[in-house]
Amino acid sequence: MRRVMGLGWVLTATVAGAQLAPPTAPPTPVPSGQVQFPAAPDVTPQVGEAAEQSVPDEAPSSAPGEVRRTPLTLEQLVRRAREQDARVEAARAELRRLHALLSEARWAWFPKFETRVGLGGPIPEARNDGLGGPPTTQASLEGDLDFGRMGVTAFVESNAVLPLYTFGKLKALEQAAEQGPVIGKALQSRAEDEAGFQAAQAFYGYQLARSGLAQLEETSRRLEDAAGRIQEMLAAKSDQVSRMDLYKVGFFRKQLDARRAQAEQGRQVALAAIRLLAGTPADEPVEVAEVELEPEEAGEPPALEQALATAERQRPEIAGIAAGIVAREKEVFIRERSFYPDLGLAGFLTLRFTSSATRQRDPFAYDPYNDREAGVGLVARYTFDIPVKQAQLDQSRAELDKLKAQQRLLFSAIRLEVTQVHGVLVAARERAQALSQAEREARRWVTAALSAFELGTGGTRDLIEAFTAFAQASADRAQSWHDFQVARAELDRVLGRVPGAP
Repeated sequence: MRRVMGLGWVLTATVAGAQLAPPTAPPTPVPSGQVQFPAAPDVTPQVGEAAEQSVPDEAPSSAPGEVRRTPLTLEQLVRRAREQDARVEAARAELRRLHALLSEARWAWFPKFETRVGLGGPIPEARNDGLGGPPTTQASLEGDLDFGRMGVTAFVESNAVLPLYTFGKLKALEQAAEQGPVIGKALQSRAEDEAGFQAAQAFYGYQLARSGLAQLEETSRRLEDAAGRIQEMLAAKSDQVSRMDLYKVGFFRKQLDARRAQAEQGRQVALAAIRLLAGTPADEPVEVAEVELEPEEAGEPPALEQALATAERQRPEIAGIAAGIVAREKEVFIRERSFYPDLGLAGFLTLRFTSSATRQRDPFAYDPYNDREAGVGLVARYTFDIPVKQAQLDQSRAELDKLKAQQRLLFSAIRLEVTQVHGVLVAARERAQALSQAEREARRWVTAALSAFELGTGGTRDLIEAFTAFAQASADRAQSWHDFQVARAELDRVLGRVPGAP
């Protein structure tokens, strides 16, 4: 886990390691395939958060040919990520495939017409009286090379079986296929939840970087003021300061420059993540709205038992695996009924015509050249590969037992995940509130130390200690509220809700 360094206007070696990393997400109960985006850049954030993307507006801009853009809010970013993420698109395609499989299962009863159509030649002459008598032309006799007036032949052969009774196999097949769209919808919802959560992570990560840059600018101004004040005091030959104080300020100013570059790099990474999740073209600028990391009202998280009940009711994985069990049960039923035959209505049709042969009118005469026949009848279809059928049935039963065990594991994993995330959120809220109060106290300390320094009653050491504590407190406060926001979005994900939704 990356550590993000905090900095204030005075940084010491002990303060340079201020941690600003979001809480580690608990393990998900099923493979998620999530792409991890940086949750927090290497800066000290203090202010709120904003990550908005450029959205074309219809209103014309003041400049000709320019398009007015509005910043992208968290809700807009989450919505666009849930709609445009590549994993969501893949899940939608899989859902369409499962709907097509359901349609195929519903039409499984439809007869399969096996048809052959042909046209060929040449065909030797074959003439008689049409009643099965001897040939009437010399060329019709066989055993020589006199083929007579040769012709062509054309034929159509078709047969089909309409299932009438399959001992429930066709109905079970349709019922199993009906679970496919349920599973596909669950997979799509899960992909949308993952994309939405990652959008929230990128959004709050950007806000952490932006607030860090804002604090760096404030720190830079304070350093300039401090350096100018020390120069004046040195010029006045004040005993309160020395050249060493000026060296300290110069050292911290260089540290500030390094942190600013680090902060800007983190902001660019967060913007790249937002651009990817929102599906923004590479040539389109990304504009972000500025919001406070600390919410106006950090309400109490739901009770743990309520959160567990919500997760068991709304998590798409639960609905998906339940549908999978139903489908497996129908598969077992089909395998069991495969030991019974299929009863159906069979039909056939044969039409042949040969231009160089006489059509026989005698019903007892064999006529391969001009055959015409059709018929229907009841049939029973069965294969006697009983050992193979038994092995397939055993496999289906084993798969069903395996899926039921996975369902029990999934319930336990979801309860564990919700418990972990809920605990992280509660702890993050308490920590953020405590650190906000600590930052207010540190700000008062800085104000008092500055006043004492200006009046000459306080030394540089007191000032450095005050600003060091303030830098640490500001970094911890910003990081704690970032962690709270990410934990709240993570709780929405594990409960099957949309992050940022009212």
